[in-house]
Amino acid sequence: MATREPAPGKLTIRTIEPKDRDAVVALWQDCELTTAWNDPHQDLDRFEQTATAEVFVGEAGGRIVATVAVGYDGHRGWAYYLGVHPAQRGAGYGSAIMRRAESWLSERGAAKIQLMVRERNLAVKTFYASLGYQPNRCHLMQRWLDGRNAPAIDTTRDDGKLEVTVTYLEMTQRPPHPHVSPPQGMKLALIRAHRPTVPFYRFLYDTVGEPWLWYERRKLDDAALARLVQDEKVELYVLYADGVPAGFAELDRTGPPDIDLAFFGLMPDFIGRGLGRYLLTWAIDTAWNYEPERLTVNTCSLDHRQALPLYQQCGFQPYDQKVAVIPDPRLNGLIPTEEKMRGPGGAT
Repeated sequence: MATREPAPGKLTIRTIEPKDRDAVVALWQDCELTTAWNDPHQDLDRFEQTATAEVFVGEAGGRIVATVAVGYDGHRGWAYYLGVHPAQRGAGYGSAIMRRAESWLSERGAAKIQLMVRERNLAVKTFYASLGYQPNRCHLMQRWLDGRNAPAIDTTRDDGKLEVTVTYLEMTQRPPHPHVSPPQGMKLALIRAHRPTVPFYRFLYDTVGEPWLWYERRKLDDAALARLVQDEKVELYVLYADGVPAGFAELDRTGPPDIDLAFFGLMPDFIGRGLGRYLLTWAIDTAWNYEPERLTVNTCSLDHRQALPLYQQCGFQPYDQKVAVIPDPRLNGLIPTEEKMRGPGGAT
């Protein structure tokens, strides 16, 4: 038997209490305010431990149906986690609890309140506009400081897909600079894997690419993947450091007169040790030994933030850029969720 939602009633607004935590987190989840990048329990801890922050809850019909978190940084106020239970919307609860947050800030001398809304979330933008909020001319920029396994740019759309900017680069002649010498302190070897087995290839591709949401070849069954990577014109070079795989570069010669650097990256444990530039310049030299008309590569906004600069520093030049919309591979099971991810990787 379906449970009927109580009709909207008078909203009572108060500060959060310890007994409210589970109900608040459940409400945030019902309102889809949580993401793969944030732990709501940790966020509640931070709000409670910060003297210049507060979490307000709104009760109606005997349960918590609205929340907002608010903070003051000494210069401006910020609002987070504004949410009203989907079954209780339209009763003015969102406006009421937001006004309480504004009053709290005014009492502390804040002259302005700011918040973030996804560009395409028209419904939420319209709600805030009805309260007198206006877009500003600032561009939001970010950088992850905790090494978490997330794209450099948050590109999640409201429909659960990802919007990524793909940059296409080319090199039309062998670069004049010599191949970079290998870093000292490690025993290195670069070995071509002739007709690599599918499990070995998946190990390389998945480990290097998981942090950057490489998913295309995860979709392939074993037979299809084998046809690709065991082609004699597809050359897989594996970099070993002290006897273990440290990264790989894949040259695709199936589209002459061009050669494509199809994949390139390092294992997570070998990031930041000077191996990326060494492996990339080695792959470039190897490709030019075939005397192609052009060497190509592409990268996107989900890749490591140093990927594009590194390609350009090594001689590639951008020639095209496109925006693509792709399914989020973390939502369809191709990429494990964050708690299962292994750590940063990619080309540095």
